[in-house]
Amino acid sequence: MIHNYFLYILECSDKSYYVGVTNDLEIRIDQHSSGENTSSFTFTRRPVVLKYYKRFDQIEHAIEFEKQVKGWSRKKKEALFSEDWDEIVRLSNFKKEK
Repeated sequence: MIHNYFLYILECSDKSYYVGVTNDLEIRIDQHSSGENTSSFTFTRRPVVLKYYKRFDQIEHAIEFEKQVKGWSRKKKEALFSEDWDEIVRLSNFKKEK
């Protein structure tokens, strides 16, 4: 049985990024957009725009990547949008040198 889990990144109206994991990307984006959860980070930052998503077969891998990406800088997340792995590595090394 194939499972679908997604790491996703939304850009909020205040230009902040929200990183999350779901098993149904379309429904989850609709929930963020409609403001279904009034205590959600995105509720007062609508509208939101999907900037990136990546599919995983196992929820553990999606959560692991989510935790990693949440710690990334804005520039590193933006490099991920275009899957510019060279830039992601460069920014990782740049941070270590500081």
